[in-house]
Formats: sequence, structure tokens, C-alpha cells
Amino acid sequence: MLSTGKHMNIEHFIAKVLSISRIGLKFSKDPYALENYQELETLALHQLDELYHLPEEEHPYQRDIYPTPNISVRVIIFNDQKQLLMVQERDDQKYAVPGGWCDIFESAKENALKEVKQETNLDVRIDRVLAILRRDIYKTHPSLISEYVIYFSATILKGELAHNHEILSLDFYDLDKLPEFSRKMTSIELHKALNVYLNNEEVIFD
Repeated sequence: MLSTGKHMNIEHFIAKVLSISRIGLKFSKDPYALENYQELETLALHQLDELYHLPEEEHPYQRDIYPTPNISVRVIIFNDQKQLLMVQERDDQKYAVPGGWCDIFESAKENALKEVKQETNLDVRIDRVLAILRRDIYKTHPSLISEYVIYFSATILKGELAHNHEILSLDFYDLDKLPEFSRKMTSIELHKALNVYLNNEEVIFD
């Protein structure tokens, strides 16, 4: 069913229509329905071109699979001085807590551990899930990507801070002096997860 919730903007509407048309084209057997789904997809792609002028290979839902949200992980890590670890993303030169897209055939926890190791060189212990959030409703920029993000908390076990090619720098920051956030993470998301961590509350989710 097509959602008509308050968060449905034009980008989400087009992505939703493309998702519905792709599902219909994959599973429908009725020739009249297939024609309608094909027309629906064509109209949506035309509207997408009008808005973004994307090359065909960058259109969402081009793969012949059931469209599902992407999943990412973010990890909240404090040092002994109660400062938060943040990394400077090469993409936009702004900051986020360690994390990234989940790779297939790996658990969310495995992805979280891997992202922290790659981006910070630290070995950590994942302690708990803090939040499971629908990212698109928090983003401050238009997006055609439907995404769930899982926030974890973790404890440092060993390692010296160092970063990989995706990261420009990294450091620990006081909570009242956090740097400018990357587009990969919003203030609302982070503070929802931090509130759970700092007040030892139950996991939250949208």
C-alpha cells in the first residue's frame, strides 16, 4: 500500500512508485496489470529524469529483485574522559560516528565491528543496540534511498587511533563541542541514540 504519511515528499513518492511498479512487473501474471505496471514505471522514471537527470544505471530499483531498504550501522564509542569518537568523512569533510553500509551475508554486529576497525583501527566490544531508525525521515537533503540505521554502543578493547582511505581524520570530542555533522548522520539521530546510552533507556525504533 502506498503510504500517504506526513513524511512523503516528491523523492519518496517517486521511489515508492518505482518500487511498486518493479514488484508488480516481477510477480504479476496478468497481461493488463503488467501493461499498467510498465506504464507506471515509465512515468516514474520520466519524472525522475525531470528532477535529477540521472543516468540509467543510477536509477533506483533497476535490479530484478524485490526492492527493500538499505541497512547501515553506526557505533557510539566513548573514551575514559566521556568524549565521543567521531570520524571526518572524506566525502563531505564533515563528521559522523564510525559506521557505514552493511555488507551482505554478515550480521549487523559483524558489520559494526568491521566498520569501526576499518575507520579507527580500534578493536571494540559491541555492548548493545541503542536505536533502529528510518533514516530518510531525518535527512536534511533529498534522497531516493530508503534506509534503516542501527545504532550500537561499544567499548574499546585495544588499538591506537588510525584511519583508512575513507576517513580524513578522527578524534574524541566533548558532547557540547561536537564538529559539524556529515550528511551520513543527522543531529536528531545521534541524540536519540545518545539519550538511550546516557540514560540507560530501552532501545528505541521508528
